[in-house]
Amino acid sequence: MIKINAKGLILGRMSTYVAKSLLKGEDIIIVNAEAAIVTGKRELVIKEYFDRRSKGKIRKGPYYPRTPDQILKQTVRGMIPYQKAHGREAYDRLRVYIGIPRSMVNEKFETGAVASSEGVVEYVDLGEISRTLGAHF
Repeated sequence: MIKINAKGLILGRMSTYVAKSLLKGEDIIIVNAEAAIVTGKRELVIKEYFDRRSKGKIRKGPYYPRTPDQILKQTVRGMIPYQKAHGREAYDRLRVYIGIPRSMVNEKFETGAVASSEGVVEYVDLGEISRTLGAHF
């Protein structure tokens, strides 16, 4: 079982690592989903997520999540073959939490080697994106 603290990790890089590990058969737990970062200029990143979210209002679907844990799960889901049986089984082994659950407070988590954000100048927290989309967590 792999336990990852998403605080300060780049969303895309972390998601590719998680997707590969899930397909290998690992169980993965991700905590602090709201602290993962998306690189880029704040206005452009928020506009992109807002445009994705508003597509479902004009026509039926695709529906896009608002909360940071669901956005992170959706990102990982896009990187695995979800329509096939082994992809769905892999996706079922993923658990994502906002914050750190009380039962896991004293446990150790992976951080830096997965998707370090060293040298990144412009970024937006996933929690800030979620609040802009209207999530309450």
